[in-house]
Amino acid sequence: TWLNAQLDKIWPYVNEAASELIRSNVEPILEQYRPAVLSSLKFSKLTLGTVAPQFTGVSIIESESGSGGVTMELEMQWDGNPNIVLDINTKVGVALPIQVKNIGFTGVFRLIFKPLVDEFPCFGAVCYSLRHKKKLDFTLKIVGGEISSIPGISKAIEETIRDAIEDSITWPVRKIVPILPGDYSDLELKPVGTLEVKLVQAKELTNKDIVGKSDPFAVLFIRPLRDRMKTSKTINNQLNPIWNEHFEFVVDDASTQHLTIRVFDDEGLQASELIGCAQVPLKDIEPGKVKDIWLSLVKDLEVQRDNKNRGQVHLELLYYPYGMESSYKNPFDPDFSMTSLEKALKGGNDGIEAGDSQRTTTQKKKDVIVRGVLSVSVISAEDLPAGDIMGKADPYVVLTMKKSQARCKTRVVPNSLNPVWNQTFDFVVEDGLHDMLVLEVYDHDTFGKDKIGKCLMTLTRVILEGEFQDKYPLDGAKSGRLYLHLTWTPQLVFRDS
Repeated sequence: TWLNAQLDKIWPYVNEAASELIRSNVEPILEQYRPAVLSSLKFSKLTLGTVAPQFTGVSIIESESGSGGVTMELEMQWDGNPNIVLDINTKVGVALPIQVKNIGFTGVFRLIFKPLVDEFPCFGAVCYSLRHKKKLDFTLKIVGGEISSIPGISKAIEETIRDAIEDSITWPVRKIVPILPGDYSDLELKPVGTLEVKLVQAKELTNKDIVGKSDPFAVLFIRPLRDRMKTSKTINNQLNPIWNEHFEFVVDDASTQHLTIRVFDDEGLQASELIGCAQVPLKDIEPGKVKDIWLSLVKDLEVQRDNKNRGQVHLELLYYPYGMESSYKNPFDPDFSMTSLEKALKGGNDGIEAGDSQRTTTQKKKDVIVRGVLSVSVISAEDLPAGDIMGKADPYVVLTMKKSQARCKTRVVPNSLNPVWNQTFDFVVEDGLHDMLVLEVYDHDTFGKDKIGKCLMTLTRVILEGEFQDKYPLDGAKSGRLYLHLTWTPQLVFRDS
């Protein structure tokens, strides 16, 4: 209450100072994210109006503060009456004054007072950042006209404004205001690690098409900026798509950031339709360990409006912090199992700048092929569903490598719902990181075969661990599990240039 009363008093002066600050800071960012349909985008008027924001909550973040500083979060609400007019010029030479109206904003600002010193005001600098954007609403209107008369302009400007806010002030980006002279570079935003993401597959997606099936593709991001978002390929006419694509993201703050995935139905020339979305907090991922996860898709991450099944997405996630790569085994990094000959050939990198070394590693990462021999022992299955009137089945397993289409099959075990095979098959795999093993269980019949269910697996775990034994549920079957033992013998090679 005290803070709000004081802010009301000084708001006219804050408005004057902040308006110029916003203009000089935000205009270059708007220009950076300017959509292709516009040739320029600048402020012609910018005042914050007469209504001051209201602070609705204050908290001290003990876990972040430590002995060297204080971290405070302020929840703020603003239904303002600013006068903001953007001058835009389209590529076809049309100049338009666009007014930003009806702004409604609720968010949490983070203030970091650091370092604490024994000189008034007792801290050397203050950082501020928009920690959480709960609501941001505004409307756009052409001064003296209707913006909807120019298709695409309104959405493009809206996205530009949201991108500019995300890139300029949204956590973990932060602005630093030095209070006392000193070096405060340690407060600046610095990437802390890399998140490797394998988008494996999705199943039981909602069908958005009246004729045929959806054509799904996925968009993944940690920060929703156009140059940081990754898009998968589109799988046509499929509600159970298999992508098996690998993406890499820079992590700025593992304790607060999330990986977000949105699955869309590609509508060709029309706007794509959202099937569903999901999110994984990065703090839930143990560094250096692959997290194999199925995520249920929802309509909205903020408001859970319904419990409708929209499908599931299968991801493999690996987070490794910078400076700790040597203690973790990363299958996406070509250095993890290089032969002594390759290490000798790669030697002589002493004295390379850190940036150059990182570029070299990135370049090698794209060129590497994880080649090897995969040995699969099909041990047994249990609790298979009955396939005939007698309540029995005659099961056998077909093993297929997805890329090479190399195929093997086990013998048939007659009259058993808990068959034991104990058969081993070897596959030469040319590109382990991008291949998959498909195991399909069939019921042998005199007149043909009936499919019971299947398992689909990437080779990430066996490449990492070298050898493991586990059981896998059968997809598409009412019951049943398959017991497997996998072994990987690596033979690392590089692509021909």
